[in-house]
Amino acid sequence: MPAEDQCTSDDAEAAVPEADVPAVDVSPVDVPPAEVPPAEVPPAEVPAAEVPPATPAPAAAQRPNPGRGPGGRPGRAPGGRPGGVPGGRGASRPTGAAAPTITVEPTVEPTDPHKWGRIDDDGVVYVYGPTGERAVGNWQAGDAEAGLAHFARRFDDFATEIALLETRLATGSGDPKATKAHAIELRETVETLSGIGDLDSAAARLEIVIGAADAAIAGASTARAAARATAVAAKEALCVEAEQLAESEQWKSTGDRLKEIVDEWRTIKGIDRKTDDALWKRFAKARDGFTRHRGTHFADLDKQRGAAREAKEALIAKAEALADSTEWGKTAGDYRTLMEEWKASGRAPRDVEDALWDRFRAAQEKFFSHRNQTFSERDQEFETNAAIKDALLLEAEKINPAGGLDAAKAALRSIQERWEAAGKVPRERIKEFDSRLRTVEDKIRSAEDSHWRRTDPETSARIEQFRSRAESFRTQAAKARSAGNERKAREADAQAAQWEEWLAAAQGAVER
Repeated sequence: MPAEDQCTSDDAEAAVPEADVPAVDVSPVDVPPAEVPPAEVPPAEVPAAEVPPATPAPAAAQRPNPGRGPGGRPGRAPGGRPGGVPGGRGASRPTGAAAPTITVEPTVEPTDPHKWGRIDDDGVVYVYGPTGERAVGNWQAGDAEAGLAHFARRFDDFATEIALLETRLATGSGDPKATKAHAIELRETVETLSGIGDLDSAAARLEIVIGAADAAIAGASTARAAARATAVAAKEALCVEAEQLAESEQWKSTGDRLKEIVDEWRTIKGIDRKTDDALWKRFAKARDGFTRHRGTHFADLDKQRGAAREAKEALIAKAEALADSTEWGKTAGDYRTLMEEWKASGRAPRDVEDALWDRFRAAQEKFFSHRNQTFSERDQEFETNAAIKDALLLEAEKINPAGGLDAAKAALRSIQERWEAAGKVPRERIKEFDSRLRTVEDKIRSAEDSHWRRTDPETSARIEQFRSRAESFRTQAAKARSAGNERKAREADAQAAQWEEWLAAAQGAVER
C-alpha cells in the first residue's frame, strides 16, 4: 500500500496551509529632504468586497462554534495553529495604523461522510460526484467509521480555507490580490482533493470568491485613486493658503502658520513623486516669497531705525542745551516741541533705544527739577505775601466813610501803598484779593461822590430853583382860587406838582 494512503489518526491533525497576503502597495510621499524628512505612508483603505453566499457552507462559517474547530476538533483554529489568527500573515492591517487586533475564526459544520462517500470492504475510499464516485484513498488503520470521519475532516479543513478567504473579503482584512491567487490554487486542487464532502459546492464557492476578489481589486484601485485625489486636493489647499500668506505683513503669526503647514504637509500621504514634487515646489515658492518680503521689510526697518537714531541724538543735543535755562515758560514750550519731534522720529535700533530715551529724559528732568525748585521757593514767598494782604484787607474792610471821608481816604491810601509793597500772591488767590479790595475802594468812592453831589453849588442852585418855581405856582393857584377862577387854579396846581417832582428827583440824586 502506498505510504501516502497509510493514514493514521495523527495524520488528521495536519495543518491547513496559511495564505500569505501582502499589504496594499502605495507609494510614499516624496518631500525634499532639506525641508521635510521622508515618512512611511499608510496604505489606502480598501473597501471590503461583498461576497454573495453560494452554498450553505459560507453561512455556516458565520456561526461561531468556540468549542470545536473545523472537522469537530476541539481547541484548534483554522490553519492548524492552536489559538492562532486565521491566515497568519494574511490577516494584515495598513502599515503604521494602530488598529486593534481582530480575530476572525470562520467555522464550518462538520460534513456527514455517509452523504458524500463510502469505504468498500478492501478499504478503498470513494467520494460521490455528479458523474459518479471517485476513489480518493485507502483506509487500513481502523474501522470504516473512523476512516470516513478522517476523510470528512480533510474536506472540512479544505472548506475552512474557503470560508477564511470569504471572511477576508467580507471584512476587508486582507489583500484581495492574494486572496484571489489562493482561491485559484484551491480551485485547481478540488478534483484531486483526498476528502469526502460536497466538492461541487466547494468549487462553486471558490468561483464566487475569485469574482468577489476581482471586484475588491477594482474597488481598491478606485479607493487609491480617491485617496490620492484627496491628498492632492489637501496639499493644493495648503499651497493656495501659502500663496495668500506670501504678501502678509503679520510676520510672527504668518511665519508660525507656514511652519504649521510644513507639519501638516508631512501628514498627507499617498501622492506620486512627480505630483508631490510639483506641489512642494509651488509651496516652497510661496514660502520663499514671504521670506524675501519679510527680509526686505526688516532691511528697510533697519535703515529707518538708523535714521531715527541720528534724529534722536540731535534732539538730545538740543534738550541738553536747554537744561540750564531759566526762561521757564519758553523753555517748557521748547521741550514740548522736542517731545513731539521725538515721537515722530520713529524707533531707533532696539539695543540703543532705551539709552537714547534715558539721555533725553535726563535733560528734561534737569530743567523741570530746577524750575520746580524755583517755583516751590516762589510759592512759599507768595504764601507769605498772601498772609500780609489778607491782614490788609481785614483792616480796609473796617474803614467807615461816614466817620469822616478824608480820614477814610487817607486810611485807604496807606493800605494801598502797603498792598503794592507786599508783592505777588498765589495765582489761585489773586481774584479773591482783588475783589475784596475793590469792594472797599468802591464804598469810599461812592461816599466821595455822594459828598460831592451834596456840596456842588450848581446842584444846590438847581434844587433851590425847583423849590422856588414850585412855591410860585402854589401861590398863583391860591390867588386864582380866591378870585373864583378854578380853571386857572388847577393849571397852577399842575405846574406846581411838576416842579415839585423835579425837585424830589434832584434831591434824591444828591442824597444817593
